[in-house]
Amino acid sequence: MTVHTIEAADLSALVGRYDVFFVDQFGVLHDGHKAYPGAIEGLERLKASGGTIVLLSNSGRRARPNEERMLRLGFQPRSWDLFVSSGEVAWRKFAGETAEPGLKPGAKCLLLSRENDRSAVEGLDLELVEDGAKAEIVLLSGSEGDRHPLDYYRRLLEPAARAGAPLVCTNPDKIMLTATGPTFGAGRIAELYAELGGKVEWIGKPYPEIYQAALDLAGNPRLDRVVGIGDSIEHDVVGAKNAGIASALVRSGILADLDRAGLEALYCRHGARPDHVLSRFVFPAR
Repeated sequence: MTVHTIEAADLSALVGRYDVFFVDQFGVLHDGHKAYPGAIEGLERLKASGGTIVLLSNSGRRARPNEERMLRLGFQPRSWDLFVSSGEVAWRKFAGETAEPGLKPGAKCLLLSRENDRSAVEGLDLELVEDGAKAEIVLLSGSEGDRHPLDYYRRLLEPAARAGAPLVCTNPDKIMLTATGPTFGAGRIAELYAELGGKVEWIGKPYPEIYQAALDLAGNPRLDRVVGIGDSIEHDVVGAKNAGIASALVRSGILADLDRAGLEALYCRHGARPDHVLSRFVFPAR
């Protein structure tokens, strides 16, 4: 079936069509340092419209530190119902809180995170190591591509890949927004690990595990009443399509400067077209 994309200026096009909104944070609500103009009010008004708001993020951090950052940026806690991050989904899996067995107690773990974040392993029975050759597992929750070149990660990870340690990537984004502009994300580091011959497990958008967790927490709503809102075709639009829900692409993040021909090329490359395209995550002025 052909998907016909509906282009609209704002969120009002989605109200009434959907009951549950999976909203990405980076590139839609904020850039990691400040909220986008109108996004704070936009999220509040979307919640006030009667919908269930699930913030669905490819953040390797757990839900709590992500929510704390949202509050620091000025967002109001009443404006969302649930926060589901890939880091939270992974943590619950590692802790044995899902149907799958958790990590082996005392496993030697090489943790790669951003800004020395430890929430990804908080409370887990792991031994953190800094030498890739000693690692039994590599947990990649974030990139510091604005501080280190990709070759830094190559040197760090090559011994782990050679030793056969699996890498779990809890932030599949290949591009991340920073104060100095876009740079490579954790997803690109995970690709590098695969290029080195290592085994990679992905948790986050566009992979199904995070969507199933979000749907379960939202009470398993009708799929035709759910829409995923994000700024990435590769992660948000493809992920929504694979999960059987609608998608809305917001032109405020990594694709903000791409023209229509560039968008069409990306739709073809990834085999997915959004149901809606919004200029920004805003409502009309009152």
